[in-house]
Amino acid sequence: MQNTAHRAFGRLFAMAALLFATQTPLPLLAQEAATNPDLGKPFATVTRIKGEVTATSKQGAPRKLKEGAVIHVGETVKAAANGEAVLKTNDAGMIAVRPDAEFVPERYAAEGKPTDRQVLRLVTGSLRVISGWISQTNRSEHKVVTPSATIGIRGTDHEPYALPAEKASEQYVQGTYDKVNRGGTTLEASGGSVDIDPGKVGFARDPKAGKRTRALFTILLPTLLDKVPEFYVPGAFDAELDRYSASQEKQPAQPPLVKGQAAPATKAAADACKPQQIGEQWLKRFDGALAARDSKAVLALFADDVKASATVRTNNGGSETIDFSRDEMVKSTLEAIANLQDYQQRRLSIQGKLAAGESEAACKRIELNSVVIEQGKMGGKPYRIEATEDYLLELRNGDWLATRASTSQR
Repeated sequence: MQNTAHRAFGRLFAMAALLFATQTPLPLLAQEAATNPDLGKPFATVTRIKGEVTATSKQGAPRKLKEGAVIHVGETVKAAANGEAVLKTNDAGMIAVRPDAEFVPERYAAEGKPTDRQVLRLVTGSLRVISGWISQTNRSEHKVVTPSATIGIRGTDHEPYALPAEKASEQYVQGTYDKVNRGGTTLEASGGSVDIDPGKVGFARDPKAGKRTRALFTILLPTLLDKVPEFYVPGAFDAELDRYSASQEKQPAQPPLVKGQAAPATKAAADACKPQQIGEQWLKRFDGALAARDSKAVLALFADDVKASATVRTNNGGSETIDFSRDEMVKSTLEAIANLQDYQQRRLSIQGKLAAGESEAACKRIELNSVVIEQGKMGGKPYRIEATEDYLLELRNGDWLATRASTSQR
């Protein structure tokens, strides 16, 4: 019966095992984690992707990104020459990763507090950054750091570019460029700064690009360019980003409410309550996290007090429901997950609706139902299961978390 339950509840077993893994300390990261409390926290979700884009953990393990994958603080995101991606940050901002770009989200917290922060380290190449609510709550800690400059924002849509030596020319020198589409930025380097307005491009020379002498020191100070460099070209998803940027300018993203503060029952709030869309997006993130074996991404989707159960068929043709606490799920599934191979799944249907007694104005609980087929090998033996999955999603501190999860073998 236990093996049957493992198969029928394979997806949530995977979640449980991954949750357990996140509780195991990582000695190699202990020192860095002590100085960076954000390390390992969810940063953004991949919403669009083209070509090859990878995320590499601090341990050096790269993974190819897919739509729905979650990026964490400290991971190195790198696009191949044919790669592009759009990441939606947890404060409703957007980051487009251009071909050959490489960056690291080094600091990130989006809790609607004055201490919210977003610090990106752009190693090389270009990003398009559309700021979320952190630009309102803590503007001084919303910035992009490059090898030669620091870019601060003023509620904006901009495109920082770290031009490396191998791509530099007589016309375009190695250094940091920043093109502003909306809002404004401040480019700081070598003790100087320049404000950049929409349609303008700022530049700060990399000290490595020329001999640094006292007489030539001023050449390192940031300046405005006369025209937009030719290497700024639209990305594959810029049409979508243009629309998003325009909507953010008209109605900027708002931070989550402080605990205990009631949300106003406005028409806009009611219009934003779309259970089907919320449910589909939640499952997309869940499926992507499981496929990537991304423990922290899965952890971000489930409440600490989640309750899970599995209804499985018995040998006599009946059925039995097994309830699992979080600890029980973890302990009973580690071996099953270790033996899971060639895993595939396909959702036949998804239905999201407001939970009983919930109103559109409040929109805090959603019931989610999905029929799924999963197959693969467990313990070297093939299996195929068709099951119904049910979730209760609750809006907690601005995030949709599953507080109840159950599956029934069909």
